[in-house]
Amino acid sequence: MIKFEKDFFDIENTLRSGQVFRFFPDGDGFILQSKDLACYLYNDINYVYIDSNDDEYFYNYFDLETDYSKPYELAQNFGNEFLKNASKIGKGIRILKQDKFEVFYSFLISQNNNIPRIKRAIESLSTLLGKKFTAFNKELYSFFTEDSLKGKGEEFFKSIGLGYRSKYFVKNASIVSRKLLESFDDLETEKLRKKLCEFTGVGPKVADCISLFGYSKTDSFPVDTWIEKVYREEFFGKISDREKISKYFLDTFKEYSGIIQQYMFFYKRQK
Repeated sequence: MIKFEKDFFDIENTLRSGQVFRFFPDGDGFILQSKDLACYLYNDINYVYIDSNDDEYFYNYFDLETDYSKPYELAQNFGNEFLKNASKIGKGIRILKQDKFEVFYSFLISQNNNIPRIKRAIESLSTLLGKKFTAFNKELYSFFTEDSLKGKGEEFFKSIGLGYRSKYFVKNASIVSRKLLESFDDLETEKLRKKLCEFTGVGPKVADCISLFGYSKTDSFPVDTWIEKVYREEFFGKISDREKISKYFLDTFKEYSGIIQQYMFFYKRQK
């Protein structure tokens, strides 16, 4: 059992911030899955509790070693009212250190998609291709593996609603392995981004999401429709190119960019 102060860890805001898709409410908390593991998260007035059979894995997964007070203070003192409010609401959001293979395929599914459809597609793939296990009195399925994807054609992926993204799965199934993705661990952020963009279906925004949520590269700043709105409406920017918008925020917030991006993204969607 892990016990952690609640001040910089809001379970629901973290899970609903668009980083992760394999979780669901249960009783007074949430069950979250990663690979072939699961944990149960709940809180009281002062603490978050994480119940699992692998505390070390989930301590790292929720990035509990990192001090989030510095990016929060930066956002609070930046002089932008929107960012001040966003960081106040999003104070408890943590950047999850997720499994790289899981993040890669989850964000392949995510492009031009909405969260309920992303969740359904991932669960369908895991139910069909993963392994059944029981945790917290629930019948669960592990995330699908690289071996389980091999030999599947486009029609298989289209049948569970992946649409045009089906060809991305077929193209990457014989190439992208957990071992390959882990071999990129030591790359600097920009080199990692370029390497990820070499894979079929991975553009700059998806590469930034994989870098941030799979490799803990907090000097990444994914830009989507919501962040474009933030840039124009809250920072009064005039640039239209998303990569240049990303660079603007990276130059502004540097190593805390990814954390501040989550404050902005979460708050703008809530509004």
